[in-house]
Amino acid sequence: MIWETVRLAIQAIFRNALRSILTVLGIVIGVAAVIAMVTVGQGSSDQVTADVEKLGTNVLMVLPGAGRMGPGNNSVSAALDLKDVEALIDQLSSVRTAAPYNQTTLNAVYGAEDARTSVAGTDTRFLDVVDWPIVQGRGFLPAEESSGRAVCIIGETVRQDLFGNTDPVGETLRLKNVSCEVIGLLEAKGASSFGTDQDDIVLIPIKAFQRRITGSADVSMIYVAAADNASTDRALVEIETLMRERRRIGDGEEDDFNVRDMKQLASMLTGITDVLTGLLSAVAAVSLLVGGIGIMNIMLVSVTERTREIGIRLAVGATGNQVLLQFLVEAIVLSMIGGVIGILLGLGLAAITSNIMAIPFSPAPSIVAIAFLFSAAVGVIFGYFPARRAARLDPIEALRHQ
Repeated sequence: MIWETVRLAIQAIFRNALRSILTVLGIVIGVAAVIAMVTVGQGSSDQVTADVEKLGTNVLMVLPGAGRMGPGNNSVSAALDLKDVEALIDQLSSVRTAAPYNQTTLNAVYGAEDARTSVAGTDTRFLDVVDWPIVQGRGFLPAEESSGRAVCIIGETVRQDLFGNTDPVGETLRLKNVSCEVIGLLEAKGASSFGTDQDDIVLIPIKAFQRRITGSADVSMIYVAAADNASTDRALVEIETLMRERRRIGDGEEDDFNVRDMKQLASMLTGITDVLTGLLSAVAAVSLLVGGIGIMNIMLVSVTERTREIGIRLAVGATGNQVLLQFLVEAIVLSMIGGVIGILLGLGLAAITSNIMAIPFSPAPSIVAIAFLFSAAVGVIFGYFPARRAARLDPIEALRHQ
């Protein structure tokens, strides 16, 4: 019985193929948009998580300033210094290691090649904190760090821009008016969550950076790695306590520095991505409503066109429930066809977008299943009224219909 009803429904749909296609267009667009948005949003969240894991899940950053933006934030905070870095390592059991970090943007020149790049002053501990291996050459020697010798470690993008396929180790490039010997090449990391190229970087010893580029002993940021047996929450509290003591901040006074936990930053970014994905998906889901109205409209037209057919079926013994079921199945099949096409289109669009944005393609089977069931539900909800109208037709009046 049910299979015969489904067969009749499919025949009725294909008798008016063009009209059926236009009818399910709203369902197709709605389902495709929702699946594409959710999949791309999930891929973005996965990319954020992966980028944070590249830095390390136990990494914190200490920066000068209260970290508060907007009106009323007119305070000038004292900068950090190298003694703060050593104090964090020596005095806190929750800290495994720490590294200073200053950064600016300069032109890097090698021969006839010139590239604008990020230049960071730090030490070898920075590579340990963020787990960034050197694939060629070596890191800074203690003597080079203490003397501020002009040596540098470059990222993969800088190597490609300045040296092409040649070996950069042992070559000399120029930063501003500083000649710098390349001693190492960093492992390629790719783009960050914010779209910046992490490999477009030159690392030099912090003292060389301070003396020969900025002319200041200030440290703009400290990267901190929590100890293996300590949580970042505990490390954050201990860092704040120590920094308040070192900066002589009294009870009740606001911090003139801030400590950021990378896990909290990842959670915040993921939360923002999820909210935006939800809002865009909600907007896209409106087309499902439009598609449902289209199905109701076409089914009402179908009932009017097939009034005589309905009258004949009722006259030869079909019950009202059988007629209702036939039209209801037609509406459900129509919406489910739209749902299947929408799912395939949405996954295709998500795959293309993920490739363009260089983020993981992360389809969620649960979302695909929900979209399919929702499209079927649209057929039930918006197909019921036309089906009930068909089932309630008077057989005699229906047979008289021209």
